[in-house]
Amino acid sequence: MSGRFVRSSKYRHVFGRPTRKVRDMLESPNAVHALIKELGAMSPFDDSLIASGSDDGKAFIWRVPENFTLRTEEGEEIRDVAPLKQLTGHSRKVGHVLFNPAAANILATSSGDYTVKIWDVEAGSPRLTLKHTDIVQSLSWSANGSLIVTTSRDKKLRIWDVRQEAPAHVSPGHAGAKNSRVTWMGEHDRIATTGFSKMSDRQLGLWDLRDPKEPVGGFQILDSISGVCMPFWDDSTQCLYLAGKGDGNIRYFEYEHDKFEYLSEYKSADPQRGIAFLPKRGVNMHENEVMRAFKTVNDSYIEPISFIVPRRAEVFQGDIYPPVVGTKPAMSAAEWFDGAEGFPPKIDLESIYEGEEPTEIRATSKPVSRVPSSSTMLAPSRKEPEPAPAPTPAPAPAIKEPEPIKDQPPPSSATSLRGPPPSMKEQGTSIAQLASKYDDNKDDSSSSAEDDTSSFEEVAKPFDRHHVPKPVHPAESAAAITRNLTSPILPTKLSAPIALSKPAPSSTAASSSASAAKTTMGMGTGASEEQVTLKDIKALLESQNRTISGQTVQIAALTAEVDRLKNTIGGKM
Repeated sequence: MSGRFVRSSKYRHVFGRPTRKVRDMLESPNAVHALIKELGAMSPFDDSLIASGSDDGKAFIWRVPENFTLRTEEGEEIRDVAPLKQLTGHSRKVGHVLFNPAAANILATSSGDYTVKIWDVEAGSPRLTLKHTDIVQSLSWSANGSLIVTTSRDKKLRIWDVRQEAPAHVSPGHAGAKNSRVTWMGEHDRIATTGFSKMSDRQLGLWDLRDPKEPVGGFQILDSISGVCMPFWDDSTQCLYLAGKGDGNIRYFEYEHDKFEYLSEYKSADPQRGIAFLPKRGVNMHENEVMRAFKTVNDSYIEPISFIVPRRAEVFQGDIYPPVVGTKPAMSAAEWFDGAEGFPPKIDLESIYEGEEPTEIRATSKPVSRVPSSSTMLAPSRKEPEPAPAPTPAPAPAIKEPEPIKDQPPPSSATSLRGPPPSMKEQGTSIAQLASKYDDNKDDSSSSAEDDTSSFEEVAKPFDRHHVPKPVHPAESAAAITRNLTSPILPTKLSAPIALSKPAPSSTAASSSASAAKTTMGMGTGASEEQVTLKDIKALLESQNRTISGQTVQIAALTAEVDRLKNTIGGKM
């Protein structure tokens, strides 16, 4: 039977649903959050703190006022907001700004001057500089905030040990001339990139941080559309969203077994120029929404798109809403510059679902201060591998040891007590032997022999009280033998063989009656019964011989009569 294997996934049927369009650019706070995240960067721990870059080489830090809106009544003007800080240090246009996902007030900016600067936002000064050989096209932080991965116009993929200001790995990236993008896959030691091939095909690549010389399994061809593909990673659902710049499609994949499994695609006729995703703590869990995207359409309005798991449920779905990063950082900026590492604590989404204050869950690893050294400069990752926990021996169950087979040495303690698995032939033989043991028609002697050699615990077969065997009478045994001897010889059409016992002499019947009388009067020993039975059989055989001889004479006479009649008829004709 042939069939198609369907992979099991909770997100296999996720679909994108567009909502009402927010005109005049913005209306809801969630849309503000997403749009600012696209134009600049919003702090992961302070929803009102925003960073942006400008063409004059400066980066600005903003704070959104409370109850701020871009929608005004007729005749009113939009309230101006002044920046909190101005970060000056780049000599050319600032192309990217991105906050550290684990430490508070750490900002990375890239510029056309081929550098990436790491800023202490509180001090307003750059502390570290990562020098490239060409324009940086994309950058992304690791989950613990110790590494940065960048792609640049020189077609190189670089993984930086930020505090060492040196690349740990430099590998060739996508070979195409167009822009490539990169995103760190959360707490995994994996990186996803999108770019172009030499033939201008859009590609998707999965990179292993431990061996980033080439993508895992090679590049995956997506299509031949010319727009840049923007990747977005959702660590809670382990899904990767790819949005094409200039087209209206958003396709999404699930990461499983070290590869991306295609799920589905949201299609729209309205092309997107930019797109951003809402933090997971802001989705509508009452409608099983797992992600929400905001895309800009023709620079005139923002269209929210909800990605929903189709389920009929009125309670919290914990399997699709695992704990996510909250609003509390793992460390301060000073601790991070001193070498501390760690993951920020997470929150339980069920508390938000119930309308309560977010319940914090402790992080799996605490910030640990360390002193950077030149020996760790070229390490593949700042994240130390967690040692495997020592296996705790489980209590051995009380198992009855089988008796050792004769002429077989017992297994030693150094070797395994389990031998190789039996072959199909051996299994079939053992099953046949087991079935034949309980065959009711088998001889008692063979059954008893097997009982002696069997290693199974036998259970006595229940005794059938309705069919008690009776002692066989010699006369009945003789009659049975007579039926067995006479039935295959004589044809069923003749009536004479059925009454075969009539022409038998009276001496035979008398001898049978006499033997039966002797048996019933008390011949109890086995030897005596055997002698009487042999005499009866002998007498029956003699009687059968006489009967057959008489029938032979009759047949000869009938044959002669038939020949005579034939001759008579032939003479007349």
